[in-house]
Amino acid sequence: MTVLVSGAGIGGLTLALSLDQAGIPVKVFEAVRELKPLGVGINLQPHAVRELTELGLLEDLDRIALRTREVAYFSTGGKLIWKEPRGQSAGYDWPQFSIHRGKLQMMLLETAQARLGPEAIRSGTAVEAWRETAEGVEVDLSERETGRSLGTERGSLFVAADGIHSTARAELYPDEGLPVWGGIMMWRGVTRGPRFLGGAAMAMAGCKARKFVCYPLSEDADGAVINWIADLAMPPDTLWKREDWNRKSALDDFLPRFADWHFDWLDVPTIIRQAESVYEYPMVDRDPLPRWTHGRMTLLGDAAHAMYPIGSNGATQAIIDARVLTRELLQRGLSAEALSAYDDERRPATAKIVTANRGDGPDRVLDIVEERAPGGFEKIEDVLSYEELDRTAKAYKHIAGFDVETLNARPSIVAV
Repeated sequence: MTVLVSGAGIGGLTLALSLDQAGIPVKVFEAVRELKPLGVGINLQPHAVRELTELGLLEDLDRIALRTREVAYFSTGGKLIWKEPRGQSAGYDWPQFSIHRGKLQMMLLETAQARLGPEAIRSGTAVEAWRETAEGVEVDLSERETGRSLGTERGSLFVAADGIHSTARAELYPDEGLPVWGGIMMWRGVTRGPRFLGGAAMAMAGCKARKFVCYPLSEDADGAVINWIADLAMPPDTLWKREDWNRKSALDDFLPRFADWHFDWLDVPTIIRQAESVYEYPMVDRDPLPRWTHGRMTLLGDAAHAMYPIGSNGATQAIIDARVLTRELLQRGLSAEALSAYDDERRPATAKIVTANRGDGPDRVLDIVEERAPGGFEKIEDVLSYEELDRTAKAYKHIAGFDVETLNARPSIVAV
């Protein structure tokens, strides 16, 4: 029988492609009627790129994304703290990509439609409820805009990959409430600007309370399309709004806090002012759950483990979820046991990343420097040793599952 999936985001579509690769029938239901390339830039770490490469998508990624060469951390005054190579420049067998989230989703969607057939992805169709039957599961479908029933669908298993506001998760944990806000507001935009730090580099400056992150999504001889994020810690009594990537913001809400960040490697206020549009978004996540799998259903991606956008791991972990789940279904069949085995591996692994990201993940080096040298420094060695910097970077890679030696040496997750 068929695996039923709610949500045609990055996780749900990667699962569909992986199941198809494994010869397992799948149907995906997406509540939105017309999927559009929404969002801003994200990064795909090498362990996710490996999985997409094994799905035959490397050429497509190169067409719509930029291979990231380096990441660099700077103080509030714009002085270099630490830099390290990324992707294949760091010795990985696979690149790291900077990519527009919407373009990635559209590429996955188009590939899934081509490989599985247009009927395998049903848009405008929300999964409202599910229940187990003697043969497997049955889901109730509806048109989200009108509430009109679209009947039921039967399958062997149900996977809810329906995002941070997952309907299925809310059914399982009705008392959970809204996502958890840690007090940071983000403003995000895309600006046509100059190449910086030699090109294809990520830069992070400041500290947790006031941070600027930027990286190019594409580059040419005339410059770069720069994705950027400005973070500010807000007063405890701030009333944050439900996340909405389409909520535009005024520059006066945050630009004054970055007005003097004229660095020799990038003029931050100019980049902010020249953005096509600026969007406001609260930095939120969800607490780790005690269980994702309930009989013949389970959670995947943000529905299971929404995390702060720190360390470039949100989309990456959804992709790894999809591949591990596919492996377990291949090994154990379309069974509750397969879902439980997936849960046992992925739930504790992602819970560690959620926790690490709440502590600022690899960006913690910025906070340490700000704490130890709030007035700046002459030599970073007087503030933080190379060994401590290197140890911090390696520790996060180990937690997130992409230390170079382990990734290059391990066998494929899905062996088909």
